[in-house]
Amino acid sequence: MLIPRQKTPDLSLPTITGKQFILSTEGSARGTVLCFYRGLHCPICATYLAELERLTPSFAERGISTLAISTDTYERAAEMARKIDAKALRVAYQLTLKEARDWGLYISTSRGKTSIGIEEPALFSEPGLFLVNPDQTLYYMSVQTMPFVRPHFSELIKAVDFAIEKSYPARGEYTGPV
Repeated sequence: MLIPRQKTPDLSLPTITGKQFILSTEGSARGTVLCFYRGLHCPICATYLAELERLTPSFAERGISTLAISTDTYERAAEMARKIDAKALRVAYQLTLKEARDWGLYISTSRGKTSIGIEEPALFSEPGLFLVNPDQTLYYMSVQTMPFVRPHFSELIKAVDFAIEKSYPARGEYTGPV
């Protein structure tokens, strides 16, 4: 289980531009938003990632980088990037199912073709949204078992503004007896 204020697993993934994303060397002033998505087969993911693409410059203004991540192949990830017209948002692919589990993501099995006629992979991860500090400690996370009802990026931006203004620490860090 990931714990706020503690180090997250590292990530080293290829991006569709040919560059390697390495979380431990990311170098963003205030951190990185990691948006794990289900894959090309998910129409909700496309809408969600289009919103992150639109707001990536707002995150950048606050010193926060963004990355969309899936277990998809290069071809499927590149098609998703094309579909959402990704220009600012980086898109990584080939997340392993073990890495997905390390991040606390849920894994689903294929149900065949989705409503948009694209075959689901045999196994894939469900959505997760993380804000990781520059020192690779966890600040915020939301993990889901379903593709529905995801956190709004505009609300995350407001939360970041509040956290910056008030020096608000990550919460949920207590791991002692209850």
